[in-house]
Amino acid sequence: MNPLLARPSGRGVSMRGTAMQIPSAPSLHVRWLDLCLFPLVAACAPAPSPSSVTPTASGPAQRAAITAYHGHTSTVFAVAWSPDGTRMASGGNDSTVQVWDARMGHLLVKYTGHTGTVYTLAWSPDGTAVASGSDDSTVQVWNASSGQRLFTYSGHTVGVRALAWSPDGTRIVSGGNDNTIQVWNATTGQRLATYTGHLGSVWAVAWSPDGRRIASGGNDSTVQVWDASSGHRLLTFTRYTAPVRGVAWSPDGTRIASAIQDGTIQVWDAKSGRHLLTYRCQTAPLWAVAWSPSGLCSASATGNSSDEQQRETMQVWNATTGHLFISYPVPSSAGEASGTFTLAWSPNGTRIASGGADTVVHLWSAPLCMP
Repeated sequence: MNPLLARPSGRGVSMRGTAMQIPSAPSLHVRWLDLCLFPLVAACAPAPSPSSVTPTASGPAQRAAITAYHGHTSTVFAVAWSPDGTRMASGGNDSTVQVWDARMGHLLVKYTGHTGTVYTLAWSPDGTAVASGSDDSTVQVWNASSGQRLFTYSGHTVGVRALAWSPDGTRIVSGGNDNTIQVWNATTGQRLATYTGHLGSVWAVAWSPDGRRIASGGNDSTVQVWDASSGHRLLTFTRYTAPVRGVAWSPDGTRIASAIQDGTIQVWDAKSGRHLLTYRCQTAPLWAVAWSPSGLCSASATGNSSDEQQRETMQVWNATTGHLFISYPVPSSAGEASGTFTLAWSPNGTRIASGGADTVVHLWSAPLCMP
């Protein structure tokens, strides 16, 4: 399945989501499995240079309990935890956003205001609203409990690929196929700034933890860092040889990790722009990267796998050494190669959510990443 294939775009319409309690239903249910993860092979051995690390396994084979949410009918491109970790939002190629009770697995709200693929999601810092970006060229903000649409931002001329809510809750940044980054007032919907430094579609945006900077990445194979107030471009990382699909700030704001379509994670010093590490143990494209809340680990999502390994995969890495902690082989419901396109770490660091071409939202037990 081509992950770039989206439904025809159009303008979103205002619709009210439906809250549902579904304790046990065949199409929407929670499935608990024990998956014994295989030991990682010796082919992933540490490289001599600290700036280019091929990972090794640390510790014995691990087990992970899986929760599966079955609500989408097509590829899942976005997952996001509520700030308190009690709810999970997911969006995808079926043009819906679904909000789940992360403890019981019940579907709480199904938002149907978009008319194109939903590629990106973000919760407001207070947990009351969700912003969603779509191939219909809009960013829509809606009440996370009722599904009632609050605002529609229509400044992009083509599909929206990425968005993020500022830490203080006052602004939303979005990036799209029109090569622009746009910053919005999260209360009024007024556009505050437009950044035009990228030469291709913008696939990833992220606020620094202090809200002063924005990192972005896209099809021009660069990661750029912007002053969030002035719009001045501070840094451009140009080491890449393939499109950038994900960017993430470390919790302390000192590092930026990027997921590259060439199968690597690149880590940079966020202040100086100095390259720190390269993580590689995949030949398939990487589509997303996320830091653990402690900042000691990072997780990556692998896209279309090879015919020899017809599984979706997700990896967790030691963020300091680049060694691979664990690799999760996601059971695919399809008989052909698919991929994992999105992931998110729970606020308390105990679980990781992922979504991909198998249409399922998976919740995993995360390895212990504590000081």
